[in-house]
Amino acid sequence: MRARTCVPLLVCLLGSCGLAQSAQESPDAATIRVLETKWADSYKNRQVDVLSSLMSDDYVITMEDGSVYGKVGFISHTAAPSEKVDLVEFGDLKIRMHGDAAVVTGSYHEQGESAGKPYDYHDRMTDLWMKTDGKWKLVASHYSIPAH
Repeated sequence: MRARTCVPLLVCLLGSCGLAQSAQESPDAATIRVLETKWADSYKNRQVDVLSSLMSDDYVITMEDGSVYGKVGFISHTAAPSEKVDLVEFGDLKIRMHGDAAVVTGSYHEQGESAGKPYDYHDRMTDLWMKTDGKWKLVASHYSIPAH
C-alpha cells in the first residue's frame, strides 16, 4: 500500500521540479532584463554614450504623442536641456525569446519636466532587441498611453 502512495507522490514531485525549472528565465532573457534596466538608467541620467551603445543604427521609437524618432533624433531629444527625467520605472516586464530576437512588453512610468512643464506618463511599452554579432541591440520601441 505504501508503494502505491509513494509512486504518485514521487511523480508529482519530479513533475513540479521540471515546472519550476521551466519557469526560470533563460540566460538571454536575463540579459535582456539587465539591458532594459541599463537602458532606463542611461535615459534618466542622460548618458547618451551608453544609450547609443545599446541601440542599433536603424533604431526607431514611437512616442506617446505619436512622434517617431530614429537613433539620432531620440538621442538629441534625450540630451536637450529642456528635458529633465526624474523617474523611470518598468513594471510587469514580460520577455519573449524568439531565437536572436527578444520582445519585451510591460508597463512604463516616467515623471519629469519638458520645456518647463511637469509630466507624468503611465504607458504600455514594447521593445524589440536583436542579437547581431553576439551583441544585443535595441531595434525598436513603442510607448503608448493605455485606453481607460
